[in-house]
Amino acid sequence: MSAHVQDKRRFQRIEFDAPCELHWQDNVWRTEVLDISMRGVLVKRPEGWSAPLRQPCEVVIHLDDHSAAIVMAVELKHVDEQRLGFSCQYIDLESATHLKRLVELNLGDPALLQREFARLVDK
Repeated sequence: MSAHVQDKRRFQRIEFDAPCELHWQDNVWRTEVLDISMRGVLVKRPEGWSAPLRQPCEVVIHLDDHSAAIVMAVELKHVDEQRLGFSCQYIDLESATHLKRLVELNLGDPALLQREFARLVDK
């Protein structure tokens, strides 16, 4: 990613390896998360992926051996041969709490975490 694109990013991406499911219409694909932020998620493109751009989907990211999950209503923003990029359109409170904790653990800086949440609210 170019430095210019990285500078325009408002939310820190967290490298995160976890299993997930992508739901679109009546289809479900199992894949893996590559990174996550307060506003979206990047996943490995699963075999047989067929949803077009700008489609509403749901991603379920499994945590702690499937005892907890982050569930997001997302929109497909970009596709390449190996990855799918989604922006978060809606996240419930329980999932947001899990995501906040994940970001908090990975950023390691409370001030940076507060800035992330301020940007999320201002969007």
